[in-house]
Amino acid sequence: MKKLLVLAFAMLPLFAFAQEPGIGLRFGEPFSITYKTFIDDKISLEGMVGRVGPNSGQYYRRDFDNNRPSPNAFYVGHSTSNTWSLNFRGAYHEDFSDDFNIGSGYLLGYAGAGVQLRSVLVDYAFTDSSISQATLRETRRNMDFGPEAFGGAEYYFDEAPISVFGEVGFFMELLDRFGHFRLQGAIGVRYLF
Repeated sequence: MKKLLVLAFAMLPLFAFAQEPGIGLRFGEPFSITYKTFIDDKISLEGMVGRVGPNSGQYYRRDFDNNRPSPNAFYVGHSTSNTWSLNFRGAYHEDFSDDFNIGSGYLLGYAGAGVQLRSVLVDYAFTDSSISQATLRETRRNMDFGPEAFGGAEYYFDEAPISVFGEVGFFMELLDRFGHFRLQGAIGVRYLF
């Protein structure tokens, strides 16, 4: 029995390297709940649901100017609310533990691609002297869809079922405004089960 326990503890690091699925929080752009699972030792799939930051003020002003509610409407300002995003992506992973002389736990570098759907509710304030002297309002939902590319690193602890990660990437709109790029990045933590 003692030999079996010693063998089980000796094999524990080997089982720890078989990546488990994990759920956690991603702090950055987008701020999300993330679920990641591995389909083999090098390839992972990830889904995220969260909140996105709005685009720049110039982005929404250009959107208003291109789609005026009436010919005499003039942009005054805008506010944003009710933001959300959905992401689905895959990544290729490499172990860099030996390269950085990591003795406890392990470090995986990764790069991948995916798709992202973003939504922001935009409340425009504008004037139109042909209708009224007062400031008028119009609310629109801005939906963006497109591919993303990213890279990062994730550290897996030996002594706890936790991993921490950091990454940076780009999102490019295909739908609503083709070719608009957005830099994204985040740090996060996942509980492994």
